[in-house]
Amino acid sequence: MDCETAQPLLAAYFDGELDRAASRELEAHVDRCAACRAALVELDELRSGLRRELPRHAAPIALRERVAATNVASRPRARRPRAVWLAIAASWALAFCAGALVSPWFARDRGDAAGGQLERDLLASHWRALAATSPVDVVSSDRHTVKPWFAGKVADAPQVHDFADQGFPLVGGRIDYVGGRRVPVLVYRHGQHLVDVFVLDAASAVALADSHAARGSTLLPVDLGGQRGVVVTDMDLQETTALKGLLEQRR
Repeated sequence: MDCETAQPLLAAYFDGELDRAASRELEAHVDRCAACRAALVELDELRSGLRRELPRHAAPIALRERVAATNVASRPRARRPRAVWLAIAASWALAFCAGALVSPWFARDRGDAAGGQLERDLLASHWRALAATSPVDVVSSDRHTVKPWFAGKVADAPQVHDFADQGFPLVGGRIDYVGGRRVPVLVYRHGQHLVDVFVLDAASAVALADSHAARGSTLLPVDLGGQRGVVVTDMDLQETTALKGLLEQRR
């Protein structure tokens, strides 16, 4: 895939609208193309800016006055029977109660949407690493080599530990993209399983507040001591929880 083919697909990829095959092909191109990576970052910044800064426009006073005048003019002059007013009051009360019950569901749906997008980004990055020639950018089991490698490449270099004695040797680290943002990833191995520990900012981590099992993979949030992360692997939940315990003990 070249830039001419990739550019029209970036927005659809960013919105999670591409199928898996197209996503993997685009991700392989983005790995090699600084211009397309920058375009993804710009899309994320645009979305965040719109959500944060897009103004809300109030209706002009003249329009509100015309609407009010229309309502007054069309209002029936005859007095309505008391039963009609009671029915209207009851319907209003019912609508209010329904709104109170439904609003939390809408709020939860918005949170679920954010969590779903984060989940897709994490899985796509993990699968891309599995398909790559090497899942790491810096190959080392020495935390004193891996941690300095991140310095200057990301805002906050993550804490790095090796758990070879506990069955989770450190393989190395890489820079990946989640939601268009560069994030550090610590890579561990357990038997035949490759384990990615994505180190996220607080806002992103909140969107995935509990463990998920999706498409044969386990996603488990982890507290890295001042940093939030997500473990992504095809290990079962018990093994993933064991690694989470090791990571949180070394905060």
